[in-house]
Formats: sequence, structure tokens, C-alpha cells
Amino acid sequence: MARFKPIHKGLKLLPVDFDRQVIPGSFEYALCHLVDRELDLSAFHARYRNDVEGASAFDPAVLIKIILLAYSRGIIHSRKIEAACRENVLFIAVSGDSQPHFTTLAAFVSNMGDLVAKLFAQVLLICDRQGLIGREMFAIDGVKLPANASKAKSGTRADYQRQLDRMELATTQMLEKHKNADTAPTDDAIIKCEARKLERLQTEAQQLRDFLKKNPEDRKGSKGSIRLSNRTDNESAKMATSKGVVQGYTGVATVDEKTQIIVDAQAHGTGSEQELLLPAIKATAALRHANTVITADAGYHSEANLNALAGQQVDAYVPDNGYRKRDERYSDQYLHAAKPDPLWNKAKPSTKSKCFKSADFQLADDRSHCICPAGKRLYSNGSNCTIKGYVALKFSGAKQDCVPCERRKECLRSPEKTQIRQVSFLQGKRDTRESHVDLMKVKIDSDAGREMITRRFATVEPVFGNLRGNKRLHRFTLRGKTKVDGQWKLYCMMHNIEKLANHGYAR
Repeated sequence: MARFKPIHKGLKLLPVDFDRQVIPGSFEYALCHLVDRELDLSAFHARYRNDVEGASAFDPAVLIKIILLAYSRGIIHSRKIEAACRENVLFIAVSGDSQPHFTTLAAFVSNMGDLVAKLFAQVLLICDRQGLIGREMFAIDGVKLPANASKAKSGTRADYQRQLDRMELATTQMLEKHKNADTAPTDDAIIKCEARKLERLQTEAQQLRDFLKKNPEDRKGSKGSIRLSNRTDNESAKMATSKGVVQGYTGVATVDEKTQIIVDAQAHGTGSEQELLLPAIKATAALRHANTVITADAGYHSEANLNALAGQQVDAYVPDNGYRKRDERYSDQYLHAAKPDPLWNKAKPSTKSKCFKSADFQLADDRSHCICPAGKRLYSNGSNCTIKGYVALKFSGAKQDCVPCERRKECLRSPEKTQIRQVSFLQGKRDTRESHVDLMKVKIDSDAGREMITRRFATVEPVFGNLRGNKRLHRFTLRGKTKVDGQWKLYCMMHNIEKLANHGYAR
């Protein structure tokens, strides 16, 4: 029988040279070299006032190394990072066996504030010095991630006021019930249970009062609309994703094409991507040159954004939502849409009824009437109307034809409420001047536009795949826009350091 050398598992006492655990060419080696020799941490040192009195503090350089190393290994929670500093040889070597408490780590990340942006900028300068930024094409995209906030505690001030009124009414009823029960014998366990319920109700009501006093107005959207507030994190927002609605932030990243360096990172408490394009353009102005091309997802497409880009003379490719229908490369996408989703899709199926469209109606040659799919005539009720900037012809059916028709359910969205069908035919734009949306459609449908769309996919999507898949960034753990923005910048900075290590930095 074959014999093999013994394998040791579990606890074993070994002499360890910390310097030899950090191997040249690895991420942790590049991280230690960068923090120890390149980064200016004087702004962090200025926050400490223990040079004469007070206990000694953990070196901010060590804490930065620990946090970024943990993020690179997919560890985001401070308790797990503390455990790694006690049990993992690599973490012990990088931290110099300092073993900070999880509260120290959590407070350090939470209180970094604007200092994260300065660190991010320093790392970006080093990436540029190493020749990793090409400036030929920047791709902008965002990812919606849940925050450390309760989706159930969202609403407007009117919603909160109604909740407060109900709580106060319930509190009054419970107090009245207790007064009536004072004279009657009652089980002590029931009395204690009711007292705990009353205490929780009063605490919740007081929290609502404090929130309404602290926030005298509703949050406003980009166009003056009311945006839902949130009692646990009022700077987060409800946002729709392909897997359902989350309460969180949108992390926006601007990625350079050459080596996928993130040149700008921002986190915003809104799910509207159209609001986030111009801040990213402004933030990257110093890095771009005259020939830098900007590409972005269809979510950033709007007339206002395209007009602003044209005014700033930025060469941009921002497709509209219908570009796939005009591109023959996506002609078979309906085959993939029929496949089952490998992930749990929490989105509710569409309940909209599919009715006859304008194309199903036959317009007469003299444009005096049209014929519906049931063979009935619809009469003109407007020949020079304007619908969404287009000249339109409008027709409506006769009541004696539409009411008894057997195809009402195919023709009307609400056949039980609507009596007659109306239909319009768009003839052309009222304003013959081409809008920026029309000009962008021509640009996107060109060979160069289609190439830019492909290059955008290859530039920015792998970055989000690395952060979300490899590094397991599935949610933000902090509250407040400033703190979440700092955490997002830390992750993006870690990604850039990883690129530095992969391209031979500090070898």
C-alpha cells in the first residue's frame, strides 16, 4: 500500500516573518508600498490630539491597509475584518499584528468623510504616472445597491402624519384600557406584555414626531416632484431594479478604456440616472482632453443631457432605449427573453392589456376616416393636432358601432368604462428642426456609434462584475450620502490599486 507524507491541520506553532508573507507582485504588496511610500496621510494625522495626553491610537496607514485588503477579499463587515486580523496570517502581517477592535474599524470608515476623495485622487495620479489612463474613451455607468435603511419606513410627510395619528389614537385607547383594568383583577404577565406594547408604541410615535420636526418639508425630485423620505436614512431613495425595488444608493463610475481604471466615483441617493450624467462629466473635466469620447448607458439619455453635452462640446455617444430595435445585431434577442431567469426575478409581471394599435387601423386615402379591425368606420375629430411634438390625425368611433362590438376587449384597455375607441396617426414633427435626440439617434446608428456601444460594454461592465461578483459588494453598510459615497470610493480605489498591482507597480 502506498505511503504518503503526513499533512498537518489545525493549530501549529510556527515562527513567522511578517515581511515574507507579503509577496512582491501581489495586491497586498502594492497596497503596502502605496500606503507607506506614496500616499500623503497628513490630513488623517491632523485629526489626532494625543501627542501629550491620551492613549496611543492605531496608525491610520495600518487601518487603511486593513480596510482595503478586506474589501479586496470580499470582506465588508467590521466584525469579520477584526476576526481576520486575529486569525489570518496575511492580515496579521499587513497590520503588523495590531488587531484593532471592530468598533475602531467601523468608526474609521464611517468618519473618513472627504478624506476618501483625496486618497482616491492620489491613487489616480499614480495610475496616470504609470501610464494606465489612456483618455481615449470614458464609459459612464451606475449600479443600484441597497443601503443600511428600511424600505418599509419610506413615505411622504403626509404618510408619516397619518401613521402618527393612528399611533396616538392607539396609545390613547391602550391607556384608557389600562385605567379601566386597574379596578379588575388581571394576570401580571398580561399587564407586563401590554406595558411593553405601550412603551414600544410611544417610542415609535416619538421617533415620528422627531423626524417630522427635523424634516419640515418633503424631499424634492429633479423636476419639483415629491420624492419619498426615509426615516432610517433620509438621503437614500427607493429605486427600481430588475430584481425588485430596493432602498439604497446608485454608485456611478467613470471608467477609462485603456486598463479599466475608475477615474471618478460618486454615490447618489436617487434612482434617476438622467440626473447623474452631468455631475460625472463635470468631475472628469480635468482628466479629459479635446478628443476624449464619452459613452454612457441608455438610462442617461435625455434631451436636456444631450443639449448640455453639445453646449460643452463633449463628443458623446448616449443611446436611446430603442437603439436595439434598430440594430440587426439584436434581432434575435427575443429568443433569449423567453428563457427562464437564472436569478430570482421579483419583478411583477405586466398587467397591461394588449390592445389594437394605430398600425392595426387602416387610414383612408383621403384621410377622412379610418377602418378598425372589426370593419367599422372611425370618423375624424381633429386633423391638425399636436401629440408629443408631432402633427397628428385623430379619429373616434361611433357609439352605435363600438358599444355592441364583440372585439371591445381587444380594442379598449377598460371596456367596462370606455364606450368608444379613439386612435391617432402621427404625420411628422411639428418643429422641423432636428433635436439633439434625433441627432444622437443618427450618431448611434452609424458604424462608429455601434462600435462605441460595444466598447462601452467591454470597458465598464467588467468593473461592476469585479466589484459585485468577485469582491461581493452587494449592499452599502453605512447611512448618509457622505458616508456611502466614501465607502463607494474606497471600493473603487481598491479596484484601481488592484489594476496597479496587475500592471507591475512596485515590483
